[in-house]
Amino acid sequence: MIDTNVMDIDKFNLWYGEKQALIEVSMNVRKNKVTALIGPSGCGKSTLIRCMNRMNDLVDGCRVEGRMSFNGQDIYDKSTDVMLLRKKIGMIFQKPNPFPMSVRDNITYGPKIHGVTKPDELDEIVERSLRQAALWDEVHDRLEHSALSLSGGQQQRLCIARTLSINPEVILMDEPTSALDPIATSKIEDLAGELQKDYTVVIVTHNMQQAARISDYTGFMYIGRMIEFDRTDKVFSKPSDELTERYITGRFG
Repeated sequence: MIDTNVMDIDKFNLWYGEKQALIEVSMNVRKNKVTALIGPSGCGKSTLIRCMNRMNDLVDGCRVEGRMSFNGQDIYDKSTDVMLLRKKIGMIFQKPNPFPMSVRDNITYGPKIHGVTKPDELDEIVERSLRQAALWDEVHDRLEHSALSLSGGQQQRLCIARTLSINPEVILMDEPTSALDPIATSKIEDLAGELQKDYTVVIVTHNMQQAARISDYTGFMYIGRMIEFDRTDKVFSKPSDELTERYITGRFG
């Protein structure tokens, strides 16, 4: 079966003021696959995924060139509805950031903004989202408790459930396990594999073993450039660029 692209990135450049952070980056994001971005700190991984739902619009002095499209539409075109784009392309951050409200209210916040008001419908969304995030069994009797009372790993899965509540197509994860212990990390990794049945996942990770374990495609970035992008098994077993080989064998970075 041929993989279909949900996002296409072609010769994409980004500047913060005078500093160029992304240089001629090209890659594709395949539908219902997990794509990992690896590379040393400061290479542009997080900057790149923040471009995918235009989070970088919030940074003063940020400008872009090149093309980045979602389902064939240029997401940087003036006609793009950024709020709708961020509904379709959700983001999970490095540190869990639940809202200081109940577990239930965290999940229903987005649907309510988008016009869902019926209690039965909201209850259904809460259960579905928490089940998809592998959290329902742990919190179904604590829905009215503060989200801040959950453990770090549970908070991160709650943030994933909150993202799922508005039916995105793509889920961006910016080092989602870096602040978690090994058990919580394993749960998030298992979850990424489950989510790709219904969603497309892009994950930034410092952990090369994690990228090798959970992703179908891997991009290796270095100093703002996409050095290599290919199927994960090929990148890790037969990289085509010497720089990639040096990085994954631990000879630099």
